[in-house]
Amino acid sequence: MSQRTLVLLKPDAVRRGLVGEIIGRLESKADWRITALELRTLEKATLEQHYAEHVGKAFYPPLLDFMLSGPSIVMVVEGERVIEGVRTLAGPTDPIAAAPGSIRGDFGTIVRENLIHASDSEESAEREMKIFFPGLV
Repeated sequence: MSQRTLVLLKPDAVRRGLVGEIIGRLESKADWRITALELRTLEKATLEQHYAEHVGKAFYPPLLDFMLSGPSIVMVVEGERVIEGVRTLAGPTDPIAAAPGSIRGDFGTIVRENLIHASDSEESAEREMKIFFPGLV
């Protein structure tokens, strides 16, 4: 079943020059294709909407600061089982727990700066794509 998901390459991925490597891993999957892609400096209001479920948690203010620290790549990836697949390719948030071969396992350094975001469900993907690409949905 074909799906769409939102993927963010966070400021650390852009700053470290890993955009091409990560996009290459996404594009190497036979059924997946990138259907929207932009380099953006994200606005605080957009990030507050995206991370609304984390308001009040200790990591929320530093997360916003990190996401505001530089440009991000915002994209929509489409394909067979892409939601589950991109999350597997990304690996767990903690780079120490992430398997070699995953993006975070190969390139991650700390939990807070974890290179990539991928929607965790079809509902999240729909909600997140509306935030970042309102004309696409």
